[in-house]
Amino acid sequence: MSLLARPLRAAVCTVLVLSGCVTAGPAAAGEPGCAHGRVLRYVVAFDRGTAEPAARAEITAACGATTVYYPQIAVAVATSGDPGFGGRIGPDRAFSAQAERLAAQRATEVRPQPVRATLPATDPAKVPATDLSGQQWDMRMIGAHRGDGGHRDVVVGVLDSGIDPGHPDLAGALDRDDSAGCLTGAPDRSPPAWAPTTSVHGTHVAGIIAAADDGHGVTGVAPGVSVASVKVIDDRGYADPEAAVCGLMWAASRHMRLTNSSFFVNPWTLSCIRGNDRGVVHEVLARAVEYSTSAGTLNVAAATNEAVDLTPSARSGSPGAGSGCEALPAALRDVVAVSAVGADRVKAGYSSYGLGVIDITAPGGESGQCVLSTVPGGYAPLCGTSMAAPHVTGVLALLASAAEKAGPRQLRRTLDAQAMPMPCPADYDLTGDGLQDAYCAGYEGYNGFYGHGMVDAPAAAAVPAGRPDPAR
Repeated sequence: MSLLARPLRAAVCTVLVLSGCVTAGPAAAGEPGCAHGRVLRYVVAFDRGTAEPAARAEITAACGATTVYYPQIAVAVATSGDPGFGGRIGPDRAFSAQAERLAAQRATEVRPQPVRATLPATDPAKVPATDLSGQQWDMRMIGAHRGDGGHRDVVVGVLDSGIDPGHPDLAGALDRDDSAGCLTGAPDRSPPAWAPTTSVHGTHVAGIIAAADDGHGVTGVAPGVSVASVKVIDDRGYADPEAAVCGLMWAASRHMRLTNSSFFVNPWTLSCIRGNDRGVVHEVLARAVEYSTSAGTLNVAAATNEAVDLTPSARSGSPGAGSGCEALPAALRDVVAVSAVGADRVKAGYSSYGLGVIDITAPGGESGQCVLSTVPGGYAPLCGTSMAAPHVTGVLALLASAAEKAGPRQLRRTLDAQAMPMPCPADYDLTGDGLQDAYCAGYEGYNGFYGHGMVDAPAAAAVPAGRPDPAR
């Protein structure tokens, strides 16, 4: 599963493409020499600067059809029913998460589980009106709700499983015009494409960022900002690379100040052994993040719940700590990677970590004391780095509200500078067996468990309007 949350027990489309047209269906299916099988989706990386007609022609010649081409990063999303499509394009240039999952299912003879029932529409009148702020230990930990709640013109793209448009704590914050579904790799602005269907995850994340400060239910870190539902996680919980690329490019095209990615890209658990296919996924996501950052969008991502050391030195062959795993998009250079702590302010056992990867930490909760937030129909607690990341995104939204001309790099520098330093724990034996469950490298001001430290909401709310950032 790509969702980075751990639940506490209980609880025709109009397509807008950034450039070029959308080709409907596998137009190359009838081409001579093309095989006819199950139509699968691929993400394809071209040489930077490749013109759209050339990219489309190459895809057609390989027995595929172009869904969308992003010329800014020379990445296409294509479909093909020919099993040889990927080989014709080149395994170092094309990748299909769908094909990977099918191959894994054949190898293990495990059939995919049926998708559970669709979530019912929320009736605002039936959502509990009780003030639940007393249960928001996470907000008290970061000092939220002590100042300005942000401005509506600051839009945060919630790249997730969809946001419930009927929830009373989110209805006023939801930016429908900037919302889109990205499951096909091309943005679809119709409400059914971006609304949640089987998962409460995106609604929960959105509530941590921007739930209304109205005396009912819960309150988000930045209740005055706007959130856009950018659906990149499908009904089975998968976040495929083409959906993530689409989400990042859509957010950039709509000039969103921030995005929150509480997921990691499937189909693997993590990219612990880099092969050609993993190289393709890394490349297309890195290009999308680089472009969105240059366009003025800062991306925040959860570190994952795999409890692995993401230290990059191990991936480069250096000796020492590290699993050699890479969490995407969290491990990418321009992304703010967030680890999770429990109510005891210690790194949660599930939270991945790593010196040089983790930028900052925030509350994610542990079993028995999770983070309470919005879900379709009401409120529920969830635990995970999925919950930690939106706390950071909310604080960055406060910073963006106070410094309207600040670009991604200035926002990030301010976030890091204002964080409350946290030293490595003297003893990290969570199981009590006398062995360390993880090793924290670094010092109080910057380490592999907590990065620069705990995110600080009051400091963000107090930032005066800044000058333009020349580096953005």
